[in-house]
Amino acid sequence: MDVSGGRGQPRPGNDESAEHAGPEAQAPGDTGDAPTTPSAKPADETDARPEGPTPGPGAQAPGGGSPHDTGAAPEHDAPAPGHDRHRTPAHTEAPADRPSHAPAGRPEHPEHPDHPFAHSGSGKGQPPQRPEERKRGGLLMGRPFGVPVYVAPSWFLVAILITWVFGGQIDRVLPELGAVSYLVSLFFAVAFYASVLVHELAHTIAALRFKLPVRRIQLQFFGGVSEIEKEAETPGREFVLAFVGPLLSLVLAGLFYLGLLAVDPSSVPGVLLAGLMVSNLIVAVFNLLPGLPLDGGRMLRAVVWAITGKPMTGTVAAAWVGRALAVCVLIGLPLLTQSGALGSDAVDNVGMDTVLDALLAAILAAIIWTGAGNSLRMARLREHLPELRARTLTRRAVPVESDAPLSEALRRANAAGARALVVVDAEGVPFSLVREAAIVGVPEHRRPWVPVGTLAQDITEGMRVSAELAGEELLDALRATPATEYLVVEETGEIYGVLSAADVERAFVKAMARPS
Repeated sequence: MDVSGGRGQPRPGNDESAEHAGPEAQAPGDTGDAPTTPSAKPADETDARPEGPTPGPGAQAPGGGSPHDTGAAPEHDAPAPGHDRHRTPAHTEAPADRPSHAPAGRPEHPEHPDHPFAHSGSGKGQPPQRPEERKRGGLLMGRPFGVPVYVAPSWFLVAILITWVFGGQIDRVLPELGAVSYLVSLFFAVAFYASVLVHELAHTIAALRFKLPVRRIQLQFFGGVSEIEKEAETPGREFVLAFVGPLLSLVLAGLFYLGLLAVDPSSVPGVLLAGLMVSNLIVAVFNLLPGLPLDGGRMLRAVVWAITGKPMTGTVAAAWVGRALAVCVLIGLPLLTQSGALGSDAVDNVGMDTVLDALLAAILAAIIWTGAGNSLRMARLREHLPELRARTLTRRAVPVESDAPLSEALRRANAAGARALVVVDAEGVPFSLVREAAIVGVPEHRRPWVPVGTLAQDITEGMRVSAELAGEELLDALRATPATEYLVVEETGEIYGVLSAADVERAFVKAMARPS
């Protein structure tokens, strides 16, 4: 930021970025005690924020698409940058040295060419938030390996559905059970989702092994989701991360098969083991299909990435295969079911079962198609994330004393072409930031009598960010300590400027809007 030296004397300029190009400094005589005031941008412009980056290459469809998801339909918005999801289908058979003050000659922001100050909104300029920061995700069941496991409300719906459908099948095989067959079916639903959780834990353990943080695991309507916060660094790790989920499902299917050999197939244990074997086999096969957002799609992405050396190329290829796969599921699944190719009797007319099969195919196709599109959007976001740099987004600032009148502080800022105020003590050490929204709330005729200290917010440790931060690291730092303004410092401890969360948000939206 552009502040004067420790005692209010300007230091030589250090122009960093054209993004800060701004108005010419106004001479004190031009503004007097009523300097140019912050200009309030329209609410729809100021508060524009992304609807939330959607799941990227790691996003998955039901039944366990990418390495961290166990086939569940998303219960909430997609994760933020750097946030992968892996899914496994459920029943779908589915980021103090005393500082001296930095230069005042840095160019200003181009977004507000008419005023050194611009209103960033009353506390609305928060960095893009991950959806789970707004929503817990359901009922917390535990924290294996330190990762919270949530059961989404929709799981209870699918548990009821499985209990009803599987209970009817058990009743036909073991009619002597009567109503108890539905209790056995409920046990099957819980056991099946326990195996889905094992699938997700495989992704989680692999991610932790590669030092990739995992935010949570969520069991949902169509399976489970492992939310891995960062992307694998190499295609080899990406491949392993995706493959371990289906591999564990295959291992479970094999174990259930061995257990089935030791019991009577027509007994309750036999029926349960047979159902769990078939279900886990379907989960494994479905997830191995080579299209995003499934695990097989991530494996395909890793292979293309390894061949071309470009992760974006791998994402594009796997995403388009995923879209083709969605069309195949939409058309092919009902045809296969009606033809009897999946083991049931061929159907010549349209009945309720045919309608249900078509509905299931449409839901699966929509989830796969959406997940593939989300993967493309997330890849584009990752491609543009490095453009979000604290150094280029920072506003120049001037140091002011706590008891300085607001009108005088604004006059100094206008004269220096700055757009932020930092409150310093007698030694020139910053201890608070004047909130831009608070400045806007003070009528111009009262500003000569309002000390800037009454409008300032104390600088906590989390509100000091390095000028070198960029991309996901910058977003993670802002999310860790939500605020409207941050003090940006050099590695030496010198003040560089003030970073507005609203400026980061606008740059984030622009990055998402730009084509790759």
